Amino acid sequence: MKIKTLIVEDSRLAQNELLTLCEPYSSLTVVGKAKTLAEAKTLIIKQQPDLLLLDINLPDGTGFDLLDQLQWVPQVIFTTAYDEFAIQAFERNALDYLLKPISEQRFNQAIEKLTAQSTATTPTGLIDHKIFVKDNDRCWLIDIQQVRYFQSQGNHCQIHFGEHKPMVYRPLTQVEQRLPPKQFFRVNRSYIININCVKHIEAYGHTGLVLTMDDGEDIDVSRRHTSHLKQALSL
Repeated sequence: MKIKTLIVEDSRLAQNELLTLCEPYSSLTVVGKAKTLAEAKTLIIKQQPDLLLLDINLPDGTGFDLLDQLQWVPQVIFTTAYDEFAIQAFERNALDYLLKPISEQRFNQAIEKLTAQSTATTPTGLIDHKIFVKDNDRCWLIDIQQVRYFQSQGNHCQIHFGEHKPMVYRPLTQVEQRLPPKQFFRVNRSYIININCVKHIEAYGHTGLVLTMDDGEDIDVSRRHTSHLKQALSL
């Protein structure tokens, strides 16, 4: 499995040191380097990395500021010269917190954690089964198990969980790429559903299916996806 990695670090020397530490790992593919929060945000939207090697102090803000501005947060390994932000980092679900100068042994331990978690979850880029969503001034750290379905809204989509329906500012196709494929299923052009949240399935016509979700929403399965859904649900 290839882990798309973005280095966010304002020091060229530190960037090169991180590149050197990444080189022995064929699983790590460095897709870009950023020196500022603004550069990092642009590259994250473009490259959709699985992992950020993230410095805390950047010229135009902090690594925490960057995470607050993202709709979908990759896995994060913080790299910093300061130990006072460690608690704050782990409150943000950081995989690890590496103090500079970073030793090869310490970096290896962090990557072993990443590899173990990636193997235990899915190859889609979703790690720890959590997604961070920011909609206007409201933020959520959502356990993916709680999501009933994703609903397309043009170039964006809504996440339906509990009583909430925050908007994610990316198309449904991009969201689909990051979901566990055995749990989430694309049933038509507008919906990706959590199979565990299907309450009832009703057939209609020769090949049609209607799913009733546990919130009472009825969702049609397109003809194209019906056979795949039956296969996914069969023993």
